[in-house]
Amino acid sequence: MRLQYPTNINIIRVPCTGKVDIIHILRAFEKGADGVYAVGCLEGDCHFNTGNLRARKRVEQAAKILDTIGIGGQRVQMRNLSSGEGPLFVEYAKEMVELIRELGPNPLKKAKAEIKKRENAA
Repeated sequence: MRLQYPTNINIIRVPCTGKVDIIHILRAFEKGADGVYAVGCLEGDCHFNTGNLRARKRVEQAAKILDTIGIGGQRVQMRNLSSGEGPLFVEYAKEMVELIRELGPNPLKKAKAEIKKRENAA
């Protein structure tokens, strides 16, 4: 059975969500991502002991930063599930896509376009 998740989702595999740093999340937004969600092991089931707990803290910190700079912290989320919960992964993907549709595009895209427009006009 092959599960179908939204085609506008780019999956970046890492050995453990504990390897995802705040800078990776923020860089995704800088490069134009409209949203980011990290999917890790169930809490208490991390193969690397506390990697998913570290990831959750980093996602929460990134959300605070995104709120502070006006992008919106709800654009970044952390989800936990086991490797056997593929249908739930698809559900989370669809929920995230719907949330991003409601929020609209990443505000940095518009700002970058305006800067480029000014540079070309000069």
